[in-house]
Amino acid sequence: MKALYNDGTVAELPEEEVTHVVRHSAAHIMAQAIKRLYPEADFAYGPATDNGFYYDVDLGDKKISEEDLPAIEAEMKKIVKENLKFSTFELPREEAIKLMEERNEKYKVEHIGDLADDARITFYQQGDYIDMCVGPHICYTKALKAFTLTAVSGAYWKGDKNNKMLTRINGTAFATKEELDEHLRVLEEAKKRDHRKIGREMDLFMMRDEAPGFPFFLPNGMILKNTLIDYWREIHRKAGYVEISTPLIMNKQLWKTSGHWDHYKDNMYSTIIDEEEYCVKPMNCPGGVLVYASKPHSYRDLPIRAGELGIVHRHEMRGALHGLFRVRCFTQDDAHLFVRPDQLTDEIIGVVNLIDSVYQKFGFKYHVELSTRPDDSMGSDEDWAAAEGGLKAALERLNMPYEVNEGDGAFYGPKIDFHLEDSLGRTWQCGTVQLDFQMPLNFDLEYTDHDGSKKRPIMLHRVCYGSIERFIGILIEHFAGKFPTWLSPVQVKVLPVSEKSRDYAHQVASKLEEAGVRVVVDDRDEKIGYKIREARGVDRVPYMLILGEKEAEEGNISVRDRSNETVQKSIEEFVAEISKEIADRA
Repeated sequence: MKALYNDGTVAELPEEEVTHVVRHSAAHIMAQAIKRLYPEADFAYGPATDNGFYYDVDLGDKKISEEDLPAIEAEMKKIVKENLKFSTFELPREEAIKLMEERNEKYKVEHIGDLADDARITFYQQGDYIDMCVGPHICYTKALKAFTLTAVSGAYWKGDKNNKMLTRINGTAFATKEELDEHLRVLEEAKKRDHRKIGREMDLFMMRDEAPGFPFFLPNGMILKNTLIDYWREIHRKAGYVEISTPLIMNKQLWKTSGHWDHYKDNMYSTIIDEEEYCVKPMNCPGGVLVYASKPHSYRDLPIRAGELGIVHRHEMRGALHGLFRVRCFTQDDAHLFVRPDQLTDEIIGVVNLIDSVYQKFGFKYHVELSTRPDDSMGSDEDWAAAEGGLKAALERLNMPYEVNEGDGAFYGPKIDFHLEDSLGRTWQCGTVQLDFQMPLNFDLEYTDHDGSKKRPIMLHRVCYGSIERFIGILIEHFAGKFPTWLSPVQVKVLPVSEKSRDYAHQVASKLEEAGVRVVVDDRDEKIGYKIREARGVDRVPYMLILGEKEAEEGNISVRDRSNETVQKSIEEFVAEISKEIADRA
């Protein structure tokens, strides 16, 4: 595909850039369609994204809902059919402002004011529509072959809640219809796997208006959560971690010393105790630092690996809340490691290997990013260079491919982020390893070296699951609620065909319970077909035992698994098989 660049040249696009340019061009064509239908429209930002494109627009007193999207999409198709040519031109700052003022584009005028004095100001035009943009774009509108509009939402101008709320119109586009069809298929499958829907059906968790963003875990959900925690504790104990617990509320001064107050105060809850301000913790690290500082340490004590399943609270905007994916209260499977400089690379490798083993257990592929120093960082250039070098050295020793994500590190140090891929090909940032020279400095942490001198430890922050609540949401959608047997809240459902086999069903269930299997007997007066459909489609249990008079007389069981295959077995044989499957976390 050829593209028009803002210097007026036309060139073949690199394959990896085609989708981005198609989507960016689709945003311009959508804006033109909106302008035709709503002449008063005033446009803000309209970028391409990883999943599609959007445009934020001020419509004055008019409102656009999802019911209006087909009309906008139809107008876009007309523009595509007109095969309008894209052209580009550059203007000096004052002329650019004048052009945007003449076109009543006040947000573009403000945007020009935000640009550097020496910035080039370029425009793209197709037909009667002109947009300020750096490009590149497709050469003719007819090159946009596969697109659809997907949603309407709200967005503050420049992302600032003190600014006006604009209307955000989302869409997606691909180079070919086949790619779009596949994308729409995945979206449809994602709807079926929505963790909020499956969470209700399986009685895992609930959300209430009385506590927006604060999830309630139901009995089945607690089984799932505790099973994940049991696994977490087991692998960390084997890896030489100790477990700690730190207070939920601590004095505001602690958060000032740690640096979190300056960076997170808008997302922190606070309260007054004994006429002093205290904060509900948004993360666990300062508490872990205080545990380390509670007694002297020798070089022989290090490394110290302190894990914490800490409940944290963050004040998220209500409009951003989304099931278990974005909440205001969650459990972070944190750990803070205090290490000597000579131990640093080995400890990072140990953390990476542990996180790798967790993701392999759940069948997740993943890729790794190294996030470097952000603009709001703390600390010296030397510390940051050493920290980034330490993370790179560990990744290179592991021979692990990674991408560099410039400027996306934490304010106190660079980090390695793990982006796992679910069964629909979506990626989620979960695990992270963060290297921190700053907090040990801020809290004056030290250890006594072999020569009696005082040295400062290096601190590693890391999580595997990230947020346990969010990880559960990811698992629900990844498995569509059909968890591996070891994770399933109900592992076996016993279904007596009639009252005549009910007593036998409870005898079988008792043997399973004695073996530690989570089992439920469905002895309702319902037809067996209904019970099977509910066990498969709603409860999503790994195994159903269908017991009729024949099974009761012969003392065996009829086992049906998720493949819908049914086999006859003895109860002893089935107990041995499922017990091994659970113990192996297969």
